[in-house]
Amino acid sequence: MSDDEANYGVGEGPTANVSVSLHSGTIAAVRARVGKRGFSAYVDAAVQRQIKRDNLAELIAAHEAEHGALGDAETEAARALLRGDVDGGVGNAAR
Repeated sequence: MSDDEANYGVGEGPTANVSVSLHSGTIAAVRARVGKRGFSAYVDAAVQRQIKRDNLAELIAAHEAEHGALGDAETEAARALLRGDVDGGVGNAAR
């Protein structure tokens, strides 16, 4: 990673060309959805989503290591937050 890359967060900064290897079927599926011109944006968005998921998994693992497994109410409150519910049911999870 260059110094310039380290100064930007996920989805920030100028774009740069990189080479990646993808399965032919994956390439065909992406092109069928977005055409040739939207390919990079589609892949970039997918990578950003994966990074967010990885970060969330790491956060959950750290929380569970310190506090034990999440209960059903906590899990449902987290799902509500991810769905965009106003309070995420947090008030219900605390009961």
